[in-house]
Order: sequence, then C-alpha cells, then structure tokens
Amino acid sequence: MKFQIEEVTVYFPYDHIYPEQFEYMVELKRALDARGHCLLEMPTGTGKTIALLSLITSYALAHPSSPLKLIYCTRTVHEMEKTLAELRLLHSHLPPTSPLLALGLSSRKNLCVNPVALSASSRDSVDSTCRRLTASWVRALAAERTPGAIPTCSFYESFDRAASSGDSILLPPGVYTLEDLRAFGRKQGWCPYFLARHMIRYANIVVYSYQYLLDPKVASIISKEMQRECVVVFDEAHNIDNVCIEALSVSIRRQTLDGATRNLNRIGQEIDRFKATDAGRLRAEYNRLVEGLAQRGNLPRTDTWLANPALPDDILKEAVPGNIRRAEHFLSVLRRLVQYLKGRLQVESVETEVPVAFVASINSQTGIEQKMLRFCYDRLHSLMLTLEITDTDEFLHIQTVCDFATLVGTYTRGFSIIIEPFDERMPHIPDPVLQLSCHDASLAIKPVFDRFQSVIITSGTLSPIDLYPRLLNFNPVISRSFRMSLTRDCICPMVLTRGSDQLPVSTKFDMRSDPGVVRNYGRLLLEMVAAVPDGIVCFFVSYSYMDSIVNSWNEMGILQDIMQHKLVFIETQDVVETTLALDNYRRACDCGRGAVFFSVARGKVAEGIDFDRHYGRLVIMFGVPFQYTLSRILIARLEYLRDTFQIKEGDFLTFDALRQAAQCVGRVIRSKADYGMMIFADKRYSRHDKRSKLPSWILSQLRDTHLNLSTDMALHIARETGINVLFLCLWIKTKFLRRMAQPYDKAGSGSKKTLLSQEDLEKMGKSVMDLF
Repeated sequence: MKFQIEEVTVYFPYDHIYPEQFEYMVELKRALDARGHCLLEMPTGTGKTIALLSLITSYALAHPSSPLKLIYCTRTVHEMEKTLAELRLLHSHLPPTSPLLALGLSSRKNLCVNPVALSASSRDSVDSTCRRLTASWVRALAAERTPGAIPTCSFYESFDRAASSGDSILLPPGVYTLEDLRAFGRKQGWCPYFLARHMIRYANIVVYSYQYLLDPKVASIISKEMQRECVVVFDEAHNIDNVCIEALSVSIRRQTLDGATRNLNRIGQEIDRFKATDAGRLRAEYNRLVEGLAQRGNLPRTDTWLANPALPDDILKEAVPGNIRRAEHFLSVLRRLVQYLKGRLQVESVETEVPVAFVASINSQTGIEQKMLRFCYDRLHSLMLTLEITDTDEFLHIQTVCDFATLVGTYTRGFSIIIEPFDERMPHIPDPVLQLSCHDASLAIKPVFDRFQSVIITSGTLSPIDLYPRLLNFNPVISRSFRMSLTRDCICPMVLTRGSDQLPVSTKFDMRSDPGVVRNYGRLLLEMVAAVPDGIVCFFVSYSYMDSIVNSWNEMGILQDIMQHKLVFIETQDVVETTLALDNYRRACDCGRGAVFFSVARGKVAEGIDFDRHYGRLVIMFGVPFQYTLSRILIARLEYLRDTFQIKEGDFLTFDALRQAAQCVGRVIRSKADYGMMIFADKRYSRHDKRSKLPSWILSQLRDTHLNLSTDMALHIARETGINVLFLCLWIKTKFLRRMAQPYDKAGSGSKKTLLSQEDLEKMGKSVMDLF
C-alpha cells in the first residue's frame, strides 16, 4: 500500500497497517524533520522494524536533494537477517526508478568463503588466518616468489583487482543478506567480507552490530567514513546503556598478565630479528611516529585493522610521546606496566581507585606518564604492523593490557578501578581481578549523538522511558511510548503473590531458599504443565538460583511429576548445549507433546530467542531479576549515577530489573495473531512502584482481578468456584486459552479496529485537514 504522511509518500509492503504503526511513523517523521534524536517504545509483535524501514526509506526518496543514509544496528546476526528479510520485501514495493542498495556487514567468520580460513576453530583464528593470507607484506612476498609458494587468498586478490580498476560500485542495486553476499562472492570469485567493507560507503542502508558504532576500537575502522546525514537506528535498545558500558570496560586477571609477558617476549624476539635483517623498517616507523599518527588512514586496505585507537580526535592529532617512539623503549614501558599490574593484583581485600589516582600511582612507581598510557593501544598496533605480525589471537593478552592503559590514561571521570582478590560469592577460590569499570554510558554513545543528525533508540521495553535521556545524557526531540491496539485481549498477565498454602512467594535474598517458597514455585509449575498445552517458558533470576531450585525440585519429586506431563530442557552457559536444547524443545512442541524450557533473565535466550505460537503459550517469571547488589562494580556505578545524574539507587535497580522481566515475558508474543499468558511470580510485583515500571502494553492488560492474589480474594472466589488460590490461576488461564483458541476478527471494527487500509488512511488524512 501507499499513503501520505504530510509531504512524504510512504511505501508500505502490506495491504493493511496497524494504527500504532502509523502513529510510530508520524512521530519518527517529526524526529527526522527536526534533525534530532528520539526514543520510541513500540509493543512487541506490532511491526516496529518494517514501520521504521518504510518511513525512513520513503523519507529519503521524498528528499532527493538531501542525501539520507540509514545505519541500522542490531544486537545479533539473527536479528540482522530478519531486518534484511523485511528490507527485501519492502524493496519489491518501491518505485523501480529508485534503486536501493542495502547490505549486512558482519565478522570474517560470518562472511568468509575461503576454505582454509573457515577451517579455523574459532572466530579469532579465522581473523588471524585471513590476515595472514591478505596482509600487504605477505602478498608482496608472494609476488616475488614462485606462484603458490606462499599462500594467499584468491578471493581477496580477485576483489582487490576489481576494486583497483576504478569501478567503485561492485554490487548492483538490491538487498543482500549475509548468505547473498557469500553467494555473490563465490560466483564472482571475490571476498564477501572486504566487498561488504568496500560497499558500505555507497549503500543506502547498512545493517550491522551495535559494536561497529559504539566500540571505539571497531568504529574507527568500520564507520569512520559514514557521513553526518546518516540516520542511526538502535533496535531492541532496552539494554543500550549496558552495551555502552561494556564497550569501555576491561578486566585483567593473572592469566592475562602472564599471557602479556609471553607476548612481549615474542615481540622482543621479532624486534631483534628486524634489527638484524631490516632495521630500515624500524627507522621508518620511528620517523612516522615523530610526525604523529594522523596519517593512519593511508595505511593499506588490509592493514587498517592494526590502526584502531580508542582515543578522542583531539588526542589523535598529537604526536606519539618520544619515550615510546622507539620499539625497544616502548617494549620496556609495557614490561614495567605489566609488572606493576601484577603487583596490584596481590591484594587481600578489595581496593577501589579513580583513574587519576591510579595513573599517579603508575607514574610514581614506574615512571610511565599519562600521555604514554594514552597511546599504548595505538603504538602497539603500529609496532605489530611494522613487525608484520598477523596472528592477532596469540596477542590478545597484550592488546587487552594496552586497551586498559589507553582508557585509564584518557578518561578522568566516569570510571573506577576495582581490584578484588576473589568473587564474594565464592570466597574460597582465589581469583584476583583488576577491573576498569565504566559507569557512564554516555561516554561511548556521545560521539554517535554528536556525529549523526538523527539517532533512533527503539525497543518494546523502554519503560520508564524518561530514564534513558538521563542515563545516556542527551535531549530527545521525541519521546513516546505506544500501546497495542487489539480486537481481543491476546495477552493475560497475572501477578502471583502466594502459593496454595497461602505462604508468600518471592526471590528476595532472605526468602528465596525457603523450602515453602521453593515448593510453591514447583507446585505452580506442576499445575500449569498439567493444564497448558504446547510450550511453557520459565525464567529464573540467575543461573545459580535456577540450578539450586531445580535440584530442590528433584529432591522433592516435583521435577519427576512435571516430566510426566512435559519434557524439560535447560539453558546453560554453553552456547552449543543451549542451541541443542532449544532445537529439541521445538521438536517436542511440534510433535504435540509440549515441553518446558528453563532459562535465565539476562541470558542469551531472554534477549534474542522468540517463543511464538505453540512454542510459548505461557511464560513464568520466577522472581524479580535484580542485579547482584553486592557487586562492587554495581555499587560504584550506582554511586556515580546518584552523584552525576541524580538517579537514586533504588530507582535504577528497579528500572533495570523490570525491563529485564518485561523482556523475558515478551518472548511469547511476537504478533497480534499470537496469544500467551504471563505469570509474574513474586509478591513484589503487586507493589505499585515495581509494577508501574512495566511497559504500558503489559499494564493495559493487567486486570485488577489478576493483580494480587491475596488470601482474602482467594477465599472469596473459592466460595464461588470451589477452588483454592493456585487452582484460581489455573481456572483463569484455561478459560483464557479456550477463548483465545477460537477464530477471531483480525481487522476489528469501530473503536477496536486494528487493521487500517489505504482508504482508512485517506479518510484519516481528510479529517485532519478539515480541522484546519
């Protein structure tokens, strides 16, 4: 369908549109008109992605004189592929006179087609193999020898010849998924990874990971040529503050420092070898460093991986300090730094310092100045380039140390250095760790806000939405949360505060291990598996709690009773095991047996796996997923948020826990045709200060009768229905399931119309014009 939003003709690939999609587009257009940033919360399953893509693409077509490019950031490769699939559908509905080039960019591991590199065991190994085959010095040496004597990558060689021919547009218009790029690369004999890297500057739409914009080490390579006119979208951005913090945080353990020592010994051997065979290369590097590193952009195409500094632009314009220009001097500095860090790890109690004090301590004990620390990361990679080192996975330890040095030498606020001799949850196991912890998410995202004209932060769980501008330190021109228009109440949220024996249930620290709580949680699940068909998903507050409660259920015999009705599958911290468990869970649901999947809030399943249709008819959130409140890092961050942004500790903890809970329960509703039930099993959800932070699309369906199953209410309904409180849950749910299983009117009518046709939109447009 095609319709107007003011002067923009919007091309939409479906015959009908949801009212909230139309409202979403209107607000999004206002943000683009204002050339500002915005926050938009859109209910899960309401077509947020296609609404974004349709409006922004149509907006660019309506303003040809103002070039507009879309950078669409996702968290996972799976989400990237779904976005590109929607783009392909949209592309088929665009005017043929408006060619569109859209592509996804991912790691070498996901795009490489060279069988030698793909045979590597890990991502880092694939990267190293690729660099070993494509490095400029390897190719130069191969050109001098007998063909085939030194292995190179034929795919890269073919791509490089094509890219050097003067024809910059190597991909015809269209939408290219990762598989499309691999197929195109095999057909042409070109490297898909470098082809995608080359084409992102010419593409209308680029889809890639958050880290390509937020991690300064990666952004300085991949995104450095993106122009200001780009519109940046962070999809599923409910955890964007945590992503920003992780991008600027570093952890160092004893193993890291031992590995760094081995790396330095290897680098020292390479320096000695070069002094004996090619001292001119070291002198040339020294001369280049005297002038500064601003010319790093002129490095050969395949060697720019070594020039990825985590430094602000004003620092990059400076020359490298004289103390570390010579390779042997720089190596000496790193040895002293590693030795100093080893000494700092020998602590018996927790130590906390701010960067300024930590840098002063380094200077007084090792003579390493702050400016020298700033350039450690950049100087290391310049040296690795000079020494022709390509096995980067071998040198990850010293890279981590230099990353730490650069960050601690650059930022004076928003960070803490926390040294812990052991994990407080396992005090009997010595495991000293030095953590440079970033507390200010705005430090990582500020360059994005400053550089691009519009940044769109959107998700289905941004409530309370007013906290994000404070956490990210920006002023959105639009901040809006939308509700889901429904012809039927397809979600049934419910708060369970007590078990069948009237004892309260909660995962509060002083209650979670109580046998009564454990038994009531088990009894709740047992009754649900007996009544609810197909798949049931359960979320626990942590892996350790899930392990303990499952063990307790096994000892009580509850787990065996549950498995009489449905098979049980469990998420683990091993990706392969979890993937296998998910596959078998889906098989059990497909064959009609049904299954239960145990998973963890903040885990991989909670963030990126959909349990739509029969894969998720019920989701149970066991407890409130608060962070581990005794964590030193969390305590330091809470203090920083309180002192800098005036965000109270309790407000942030509740906000963070409730967005995680909403993200978990939202896994079972992926479209309006879907339906599912949600049980919040913790007495704390009945409190307004907790419950009010859930998204509006959940709160609007949370009935008073489902809100707080107190003893009085249970007794009242028990007299009328002859059931106790737990069977009250069962009665409500089975009634809901019977109603949802009936055919329903998808479009609705009157005030409950949820599908708008092109004629409906035209009438809406006329009625708005009549008001003026």
